[in-house]
Amino acid sequence: MKKILLALMLGTFALTNAFARPLPEIVTRDLMGLRAQGQATMRFFGLKVYDVYLWTAKEKHAASEPFALHLIYDMSLSGKDIAERSVGEMRKQGHKDEEKLKRWGAEMERIFPDIKKGDSLVGLSLPGKEVRFYSREKMIAAVADTEFASAFFDIWLSEKTSEPALREKLFGAAKDKVKATD
Repeated sequence: MKKILLALMLGTFALTNAFARPLPEIVTRDLMGLRAQGQATMRFFGLKVYDVYLWTAKEKHAASEPFALHLIYDMSLSGKDIAERSVGEMRKQGHKDEEKLKRWGAEMERIFPDIKKGDSLVGLSLPGKEVRFYSREKMIAAVADTEFASAFFDIWLSEKTSEPALREKLFGAAKDKVKATD
């Protein structure tokens, strides 16, 4: 009986994580035990921009617990374009302090590399401490500004996001809805 329960538990873990591309090894070395919670695809006028995966420390996302967003790009973008788009999304979230947005934009321009198709960026939230960014199998920056971290991750995770369907998929809501109708 114990073997059957263990097999069922491992099978459930494999199914819930089967959709996710693995996190880069450096991220899992910095924070072990993250599990895939949800996945979505960002499209702009029908063109695939990136796949995004939400990795959480607990079964369900909690902003007070460590988590990671892993973006795998399907097109080339400059780091500057990514930073500018991020600032625009922060404005949509309700951030109005232009000095702060300008400072955050400059920081992101410094941090984010130019991206080619297939490249990934990972943002790792360590609540109350910092956000770490990774690309090309290395940590590229750590920012110890908790307000910035919140504003950055809210682009995808806030109820005010400009992409509510993407947010639902990251939180696994689409999977829950399918299970409820089976």
